Amino acid sequence: MLTRWNTGWSELDEMFSTMNQLRTYMDRVFENDAGRSSAGGAFPLYAGTWPRTNLIDSGSKLIVTAEVPGLTDKDINLTLNQDVLTIGGERKVQAPQGYTIHRQERAAVHFARSFALPCRVNPDQTSASVKNGILTVTLEKAPDAMPRQITVTSNQ
Repeated sequence: MLTRWNTGWSELDEMFSTMNQLRTYMDRVFENDAGRSSAGGAFPLYAGTWPRTNLIDSGSKLIVTAEVPGLTDKDINLTLNQDVLTIGGERKVQAPQGYTIHRQERAAVHFARSFALPCRVNPDQTSASVKNGILTVTLEKAPDAMPRQITVTSNQ
């Protein structure tokens, strides 16, 4: 059913005011205390999409990069189970001894993300490093997953 609106400026102002309130409320839901709920627990959406990652196929290798600011190699866990890569770990936020936190926008978080790889990889030829807040995982493709050149012959 189609409803025709015959509104004046005051009705439009009221409608846009209501829409703005809804937008503000939704912003608070997704940005409250850097992804933490008011009860102090990790907001599920935040933990499920962190760290942000890229997966690139370079031909003979798969390269995964992840943004992990403030983390060291000791904070990150990597596992490879068949063709699934899991990046996990914990980001702790603690003030140095003798200091007091007055504002904390970077939340502590436990995280784990799993990625189904697009092809088989050789687990013995896998390496990982973290530098300047970027985790780089290099996965050598398994020989049977490598593209092969097929020679075409003429039958004359």
